[in-house]
Amino acid sequence: MTSDAPTRVVDARGMRCPWPALRLARAMRESADVLLLADDPQAGREVLALAGEHGWGLTDAGTNRWRVFRD
Repeated sequence: MTSDAPTRVVDARGMRCPWPALRLARAMRESADVLLLADDPQAGREVLALAGEHGWGLTDAGTNRWRVFRD
């Protein structure tokens, strides 16, 4: 991560899984640093698995927020 602000914000609140992870995957094709907002209880596990599969970095950015980035 090179800056404090993500290059893109994906608001997937109100969407049930797998939609938050799918929206994140699409955003990561176009951006190297994404803030995902998702309130589905399964989203955290899916985001962690997706980031691991692709080798993306992941930080917890607060309740129902994840910062995903390419190193």
